[in-house]
Amino acid sequence: MPLFNTRKQEKKVKVTFSNGLLFVEKADGKQQAFPLEWFPALLNATDEEREDWKQTDKGIYFNKLDLNVSF
Repeated sequence: MPLFNTRKQEKKVKVTFSNGLLFVEKADGKQQAFPLEWFPALLNATDEEREDWKQTDKGIYFNKLDLNVSF
């Protein structure tokens, strides 16, 4: 009889900002870059607002900005 794990494994990502870009690095080392122009709230956000995020099943949610970024 196979065993099933119903708990989703948490995926770790690294989020950084540089030169007008949002970088998301996944656990496997693959990195995606998004222009901050696509997300005016992030473009004009403070460091504190940018650092307050959590990973969701579809991407990243910036708590203080009420902003979802899917990847």
